[in-house]
Amino acid sequence: MLRHAGDLGDRLGARRDVRKRRATTRDGSVRARTIGPRAPRHAVVASRASTQQCDAVRKFIHIDMDAFYASVEQRDDPSLRGRPVVVAWRGARSVVCAASYEARTYGVRSAMPAVRAERLCPDAVFVPPDFTRYKAVSQQVRAILLRHTDLVEPLSLDEAYLDVTEPKSALPSATAIARSIREQIREETALTASAGVAPAKFLAKIASDWRKPDGLFVIRPHEVRDFLEPLPVARIHGVGKVMDGKLAALGIRTVGELRAFDAHALEARFGRYGRRLAELAHGVDHGEVRPDRPTQSISSEDTFAEDVPLAATEPVIRDLAARTWAATRRTERIGRTVVLKLKTREFRILTRSRTPEAPPHSVDELTGIALALREQVALPASTLYRLVGVGLANFCDPDDTPAQSTLFD
Repeated sequence: MLRHAGDLGDRLGARRDVRKRRATTRDGSVRARTIGPRAPRHAVVASRASTQQCDAVRKFIHIDMDAFYASVEQRDDPSLRGRPVVVAWRGARSVVCAASYEARTYGVRSAMPAVRAERLCPDAVFVPPDFTRYKAVSQQVRAILLRHTDLVEPLSLDEAYLDVTEPKSALPSATAIARSIREQIREETALTASAGVAPAKFLAKIASDWRKPDGLFVIRPHEVRDFLEPLPVARIHGVGKVMDGKLAALGIRTVGELRAFDAHALEARFGRYGRRLAELAHGVDHGEVRPDRPTQSISSEDTFAEDVPLAATEPVIRDLAARTWAATRRTERIGRTVVLKLKTREFRILTRSRTPEAPPHSVDELTGIALALREQVALPASTLYRLVGVGLANFCDPDDTPAQSTLFD
């Protein structure tokens, strides 16, 4: 009996130190697997990073055409070369679709109101956009990308992700492929592109911007940690002004500081995105290249410096509608549903949407619908708002878009 009791105590102690879980295999059978004591979440994130490095390293390239629309205009009209070119219609309601690098030195940027761009750069040459021509060049570039891999995910007319882990070409490395792509783009389109090469999608996008314009930057697997360490957290995709401010309040300014922060605390504060931030800080990104992923929605939003009443949101709604409309010009798909988003001081989120008989065909129409949706908000007049957003959703291909009726239909 004493020996039996001792054996039982040993077994109970073993159960405290080692737990067994049951897991279902792919064939439906059940197997037991032994695991040690639960590790803290920050250790789990680090473990995932180590596991990812031990797995077969994937190879991603991000290609980004340099000042695409403006560069096409300068290519096709030699008189524009070396001059500050702004691709936009003139007018108080127009926004900048693209700016040449000569214009950018004056502070001109995409999605900026055209009148502001004109104030910043009085000598700028304004050129109305020609999206039919831009789309044709974009198709040329995409044909070049598809020579190297079928895994091409266009983000817009001027940028795309590639997964070249198993390339179609016989080139020896992802770097060689990126270099070849840039050379082919230059030879066949007389335009330049910047490229980023990395073992993760989000890193490839950061890398493509590292040596713009006409640059190539490579982040090798063993360099990921050192590369991320001093990087401002704002360089991580999804960390906008608001999130950057929230992280700053926690004393987090660099990716290295983000990595050192407790991952469980990040998740508790920011939810699933907090967990993703912790993973990205360790270089962990499970994102895959998705070929031909169609646009589903496009939106712009802004957070006020101080909470405002509903009546004071009109100027921002107009600005956001212009930004959203400019972004839609980069896809041939058409958004049918206008969405207005509001967030109150108490963080209550309100959305209002409308799907007109025919999709909005101008920025004025989009703005008008967004402002009309604002009138559907029935909260007390004393309610204050901290954020507003304007978007287009329910995108479809042009052939599936209902034709706009006329007065004589």
